[in-house]
Amino acid sequence: MKPVAMIAMIGLAGACTKRDAGLDPSVVFDPYEKVNRTTHKLNLAVDRRLLRPAGKGYVSVVPQPVQQGVSNFSSNLSMPGTIVNNVLQGRIGEAGQNTLRFALNTTIGIGGLLDPSSEFKLYRAKADFGETLSVWGIGEGAYVELPLIGPATERDAIGRVVDLFTNPLTYMLPSPEKYYGTGASVAARLGDRGTFGDMIDSVLYESADSYAQAQTLYLQNRRFELGQAAPVAEADPFDLNTEGF
Repeated sequence: MKPVAMIAMIGLAGACTKRDAGLDPSVVFDPYEKVNRTTHKLNLAVDRRLLRPAGKGYVSVVPQPVQQGVSNFSSNLSMPGTIVNNVLQGRIGEAGQNTLRFALNTTIGIGGLLDPSSEFKLYRAKADFGETLSVWGIGEGAYVELPLIGPATERDAIGRVVDLFTNPLTYMLPSPEKYYGTGASVAARLGDRGTFGDMIDSVLYESADSYAQAQTLYLQNRRFELGQAAPVAEADPFDLNTEGF
């Protein structure tokens, strides 16, 4: 990502909506609730008509070993972007661990289709630019729901945009190879939608207020990832551990 664009994004993050000083930190900061709920209805419609049936079809047609291979491939191709964020956060040890994992899975793991690194207990140290901004002291800002993506905060929304540009492979690979990661990421997310369908459906279609339920699950689990709160008892259906570039 070009330095000027990076600086612009960081500036936007610094301008994240600030909550009133007297507002209880435990209270969800949702000044855009009306717009968010409208977006939530759109996301529900897209999920009901497209993502849920596509996810069910994917897991019923594609053999499980192939699904796992696609997920591994997507995760491996996203690793260089994760390493960049490890470095930006000053976590050099985690950057080295992820670099070794990427090297092993790319070579021994046949381009990342297999995951031999996990056999050596060399697990992924997750990182993203939203987390990087948190480490740099940028507040999370207001809660937002993004079209087609789902729950986020202003800080994480900006982080997601920056993460589209931080993976070095995006610039190193020629076309059409540079788009393989994106395709694998989409396929992996469809697989996750099908695999975790019952859990996701219970939140989106069986809750009294699916917007509030999704909001609570996202914020509690995201803050736990950032070391800011205790984990929620129920898993976050929007954290499907799928990354791409």
